[in-house]
Amino acid sequence: MVGGTVQGNPDTAVSTFAKIEEAGPDALTFLANPKYTHYIYETHAGIVLVSNDFAPEHPVSATLIRVADPYETLSRLMELVAQALTPVPTGIEQPSFIAEGVEVPEDAYIGAFAYIGQGARLGRGVKIHPQAYVGPGVTIGEGTIIYPGAKIYHGCRIGRNCIIHAGAVIGADGFGFAPTADGSYHKIPQIGIVEIADDVEIGANTTVDRATMGATRIARGVKLDNLIQAAHNTEIGADTVIAAQTGIAGSTKVGANCMIGGQVGFAGHIRVGDRVMIGAQSGIPGNLPDGSRVMGYPAVPERDFKRQSVYIKHLAELFDRVSKLEKK
Repeated sequence: MVGGTVQGNPDTAVSTFAKIEEAGPDALTFLANPKYTHYIYETHAGIVLVSNDFAPEHPVSATLIRVADPYETLSRLMELVAQALTPVPTGIEQPSFIAEGVEVPEDAYIGAFAYIGQGARLGRGVKIHPQAYVGPGVTIGEGTIIYPGAKIYHGCRIGRNCIIHAGAVIGADGFGFAPTADGSYHKIPQIGIVEIADDVEIGANTTVDRATMGATRIARGVKLDNLIQAAHNTEIGADTVIAAQTGIAGSTKVGANCMIGGQVGFAGHIRVGDRVMIGAQSGIPGNLPDGSRVMGYPAVPERDFKRQSVYIKHLAELFDRVSKLEKK
């Protein structure tokens, strides 16, 4: 199943997964990070996934399975187990509302209290869980899962094999208001949509706002954590991953294959290049070129931030030395 090579007892049987430091004889675990290597000599695990080039320095009691990438292999095995353990619901539960004319594929699932609006189009194998809202004219690609309580506003387009977690809101109005002479604000109609490509995962309570005009776009393979805000007309490039509580202001374009830590704040109307890595709690006020590695507020090159952090630790000592020198 994983293309691995067995080293040790080939008849070892396991029935669960566990962390390497907590695993018992019935557990399968893995070693991917070298800093955890010492655990492999202490673990009680039945099986440990290790890389092909792992060379033990001491005897290992567990059976080893050598693979190209232990972490990726573990992920695939857990996915297979999850599929086996999780029932695949089909059919239409009642009560639910499906607008007249909406075609529900035979292998689709519509949970109780779900709402499917006029003109919505559902692909094969779609799973709409209880209390989800699918607005008029929404398109959902085959194999996509909409979890309980998620809301997809009118006209938005969701690709194939996506996962929209509980409480996520796709297509709410963008934050657009024009100041008036009397100091109040006039709402600017948000008449665009949200377009989400294939294989995207949207975390619980994450919001992706509809565009003022045109589309807010989430490209193929993007993974958004919980509690993220993507404002109107933002664009996120393919295979970018973003951790929780990040906020992306309107019309900002984030490139492909970026890795963005939690609580990062992006200013609006900026461009972030491809393969950019941004540390947690960073503030991004301007454009970033391809391949940047930044952190801090405002974000600076990673090396500069680390140097500044070291300097800050010695400020008290530095001020004391300066004060003594001034007295002399």
